[in-house]
Amino acid sequence: MEDEVKIVLEDTVEKMDKAIEHLDKEMSKVRAGKANPKMLDGILVDYYGTMTPLAQVANINTPDPRTIAIQPWEKNLITAIEKAIMAANLGMNPDNNGDLVRINVPPLTEERRKDLVKMVKKLSEESRIGVRNARRDAIDEFKKLKKDGLPEDMEKDAADQAQKLTDQYMRKIDDLLEKKEKDIMTV
Repeated sequence: MEDEVKIVLEDTVEKMDKAIEHLDKEMSKVRAGKANPKMLDGILVDYYGTMTPLAQVANINTPDPRTIAIQPWEKNLITAIEKAIMAANLGMNPDNNGDLVRINVPPLTEERRKDLVKMVKKLSEESRIGVRNARRDAIDEFKKLKKDGLPEDMEKDAADQAQKLTDQYMRKIDDLLEKKEKDIMTV
């Protein structure tokens, strides 16, 4: 029975880790006024008829805080990269000089910053829901195990451990949110 409790707790930790990873990944896509190559994650370029992630056909870097430079490995991809960026509807205009594509990241307005903070708060709330769902699933499993012969005090201890994990992951979410909020609101 103890092994089954451990397995359920390990599974719960795994689910909670996934919620945090997802939040971190989604937050990295939210631009905070300064250029970040991750802003272009998810952009697919038509590479000889195959939709390929931008990072696999070009080198992406940030020469300064307001510029993203995209150096394609093949010069004939420049127009395809430009089209893909325009189609992604990021609100940024690519500029090509024949060798590389530059994107100037415009500074954020106060209103846009507040909208981004709301969006980030929504993302973190979704992660909180994921963590709470993992806790609920674990507690349901403990109740099933109790019916199968798990002692009541062991079930209560396991549920307490699940709650402690939940509290720990909620603090991680709060920390990520606070950090991103500060990043967005910093001019």
